[in-house]
Amino acid sequence: MADIKTTKDALEWIEQRQKAAEKQTDQVAAQTPVQMFLPGLEEAMRALPNHINRSSLFAPIARGRRKFHRQYAMVGRADIVISYTGEQLDEADADLMLQLLFDARKHPLGQAIPFNRAALLRAMGRNVGKHDYEWLHRRMKALTEGTIFIEAKRSDGSSKYKIGHTKAFHILADFEYNADTESYCFTLDPRWVIMFDNREYALLDWNKRLQISAGQDLAKALQRLFATSNESPQRYNLAWLKDKMQYTGRTRDFIAALDRACQELKRLEIVATWKVERSTKGKDQLTVKIAR
Repeated sequence: MADIKTTKDALEWIEQRQKAAEKQTDQVAAQTPVQMFLPGLEEAMRALPNHINRSSLFAPIARGRRKFHRQYAMVGRADIVISYTGEQLDEADADLMLQLLFDARKHPLGQAIPFNRAALLRAMGRNVGKHDYEWLHRRMKALTEGTIFIEAKRSDGSSKYKIGHTKAFHILADFEYNADTESYCFTLDPRWVIMFDNREYALLDWNKRLQISAGQDLAKALQRLFATSNESPQRYNLAWLKDKMQYTGRTRDFIAALDRACQELKRLEIVATWKVERSTKGKDQLTVKIAR
């Protein structure tokens, strides 16, 4: 500190030290295998971090050619910044990620985890055959190629943590496929633990998720979103929700799709009631009462 002569010099010195510390923490965390303990994650449950479920990283997009994002700012809450590079991910990708995280619960993250592809597909409620095997291989590649930067913020606006700022964070750190034995191994970045810390994750009823009807990906996305809060009713700004779901059609069509999705969730006793109404600020919102 003897060389620091002005307040400006002192602030610059402190900022440099903070950046150096963040860089070291991010890189060390990325290279240190760690066990992930998630209370409540039982056989019939699956889990994803709340910040992921509240963002548009996984979305109920229409079938067809996917967009490729490059350092794209995903829709989310004000307390999180998620920048993503990779192919747009859908709810089937979310299912895959939910199952991989579940399978990783007994292994240190950062080390290769073997799995049987047929068993994994069956656990996801999918068929076992050439079509699904090819789908699995494509999506494992997409998750490995997908890179995200995350910064979580405290209520005062200061940074709570940064992931991927100094060392790339891939949704899947790596995967290997042995064609001779038809076996897979995958590796998860140890920094996943940071996103799950302080129980900032949603537990999903896996059996109910598997019962959601085909073509009801919006219902799947809403299940993930509603699970991030214990409040009932829950209220979501309609314009924000439309952006989060990456819905590009007319608002009235989105409202109709929401109604169909909530009917599906009511059938499975996830949602009790719902309605689109005006908020106290005069904005359209979805108000949902969760089934207990």
